[in-house]
Amino acid sequence: MDQTVVSIIIGAISLIVGALAGKFLFAKNTKKQVEDAEHQAQTILKEAELRAETVKKEKQLEAKERFVQLKSEHEKEVNERNRKVGEAENRIKQKEISINQKEAGLDKQAKENDVIKENLNRQIELVNLKRTELEKHQEEHIRRLEKIAGLSAEEAKSQLIESLKQEAHSQALGLQQDIIEEAKLKANKEARKIVIQSIQRTAAEVTIENTVTVFNLETDEIKGQIIGREGRNIRAIEAATGVDLIVDDTPEAIILSSFDPLRREIARLSLQRLVADGRIHPARIEEVVEKTRRQLEEQVMEIGERTVIEMGIHGLHKELVRIVGKMRFRSSYGQNLLMHSRETANLCGIMAAELGMNPKLAKRAGLLHDIGKVPDEETELSHALLGAKLAEKYGENPAVVNAIGAHHDEMEMQYVISPIIQACDAISGARPGARREIMQQYLQRIKDLENLAMAYQGVEKAYAIQAGRELRVIVEAEKVTDGDSDKLSFEIAQKIQTEMTYPGQIKVTVIREKRAVNVAR
Repeated sequence: MDQTVVSIIIGAISLIVGALAGKFLFAKNTKKQVEDAEHQAQTILKEAELRAETVKKEKQLEAKERFVQLKSEHEKEVNERNRKVGEAENRIKQKEISINQKEAGLDKQAKENDVIKENLNRQIELVNLKRTELEKHQEEHIRRLEKIAGLSAEEAKSQLIESLKQEAHSQALGLQQDIIEEAKLKANKEARKIVIQSIQRTAAEVTIENTVTVFNLETDEIKGQIIGREGRNIRAIEAATGVDLIVDDTPEAIILSSFDPLRREIARLSLQRLVADGRIHPARIEEVVEKTRRQLEEQVMEIGERTVIEMGIHGLHKELVRIVGKMRFRSSYGQNLLMHSRETANLCGIMAAELGMNPKLAKRAGLLHDIGKVPDEETELSHALLGAKLAEKYGENPAVVNAIGAHHDEMEMQYVISPIIQACDAISGARPGARREIMQQYLQRIKDLENLAMAYQGVEKAYAIQAGRELRVIVEAEKVTDGDSDKLSFEIAQKIQTEMTYPGQIKVTVIREKRAVNVAR
């Protein structure tokens, strides 16, 4: 019994001790978990703070970079504005210098006029003195006549008047001749001065147009692609453009030969695109050449617009602007036609200003005076009359129309600016290095050769290549048969032989090609 109670007491004590121990262990573990959680929370906070600091620094750096960029752009804009302001100041200073020079010239002229007035006053005084002396002599002469001849006063007066009239007439004729000679001398001197000043104030380029263009290649391997199998590619290029391609031993270069600069430019741009694309075959060549021809028309318009803007000419008809741009690809006696027209226009403007006339109208006529040299269609009219016709068609001022038509004396000059245009055209064409007669004769012979072939029925295109040693004639397959091609080649060769003068021999090649095209849909 006692033993049982003791066991119960021991068990209760053990239970209590165990409960206390368990509670102690649980409290200890809970505290440790809390400490771990707090430690982990602190770690997360530190990492968050580090990340926040890093993000803050990154944003600050980005903000600094953006600030530096904006500052740089602002400085560039400020520098550009300063540059423009500086240029404007320079232009204003130049204008001030020009105005000061003109004022000095006017002062000098005013002084010269004062001297002339003084001389005139002296001459008037001298004339008055002579008149007084003459009156005295008249009275003395009348008295002598009355005394010696016994003439009446009326008779003596009539005789005296007649003698004085004859004397005054002879003196007036002499004085008139002196005045005319002096006026001619001054006019010639002033005219030479104005012409020389106009030439000196115009900067001109001494250039001669060539008939060849060099097309540079990266490697000589591209030459084989351009030539193609059995030369079909190069033949397709020549047929499409009318330009002779010379492929020789010149490293990394092909020569494009044609008397027409517009054709050479089309061929050069087409070759450039074909080489860059890498696909070179006859169909692709025709497509690229046609596309290039259209784009060059746009370029011609841009050149015309840029030219009239630079020359300060406004209100010009779009068709005349296109013709002006087309002059960039034409030459006159080896002189680039657009450069010649710009030079003539500048000379006309300066000369008209010196003579006190309208410089803008003169400059406009000078720029348009040779538009008849770039017609879209062949005509029997001379280039001066054709240019006047075009200018009148597109609403130009009658003075401009007359100046264009009369600059080679093919029309009567009806306005004051017409002789100015003629003189400035002669100045521009006659200066050293401007023109080359031999080149123009050669180009005319090439053009005559092509026109001769184009006169035959059924001929679609005609190209003179190899410096005029070969004439390639492309005919329409529907109108010309194979038999007619042989006959046409013979007839053209015979006509060239009888009507033209040329060195060496000319090969006539007639090309007839039939194409059947269908589309699979």
